[in-house]
Formats: sequence, C-alpha cells, structure tokens
Amino acid sequence: MLIDGRASVQFGGDRALWFRVTSVCDKPTYHGCVWLTGYSIDLATGRALARREVFVQIAGLQIQRRKTESAPPRNAVPAKRRRGV
Repeated sequence: MLIDGRASVQFGGDRALWFRVTSVCDKPTYHGCVWLTGYSIDLATGRALARREVFVQIAGLQIQRRKTESAPPRNAVPAKRRRGV
C-alpha cells in the first residue's frame, strides 16, 4: 500500500512510503487510526528494505493490488487435475 501525507503528515511530499503490511495492532487507538507493522518496499524490485511500525489514518491508506503475471487465477484448476484432458 502507499502511505503518504493523506495517511500521516510524517509521510507527506517526497517522504511517501510503499509498505507491505504484516500485521495490524488490535490495541485501541484514536478513532480512525491504526498501528501497522510491515516492511518498506523498493517499488522497482518489490523487495523489502526495512521493517517498520507506522501510525496512520485508515481513511488515508491507498491499497494497491499485487500484480503477479506468473500466478494463475485463483479459480483456475491445474491442467493435471482437469478431467477429460
């Protein structure tokens, strides 16, 4: 997901952060906010750079779907398991 100034002022401007979430803290916090744990991501390679914990406004988070061209669709049946083929 993209974390920028809409989610937290500390990530405004050129300090925006691509982030892969590994967990969401269930402790109470301010209404509409949450602590996320995960990794900052190098967008060019998709590799994790550093483990981080960030405090953000949920409404400002911008979720991006993973684009994997090598993975089959979830409802696809592997060729070896198809009947009559």
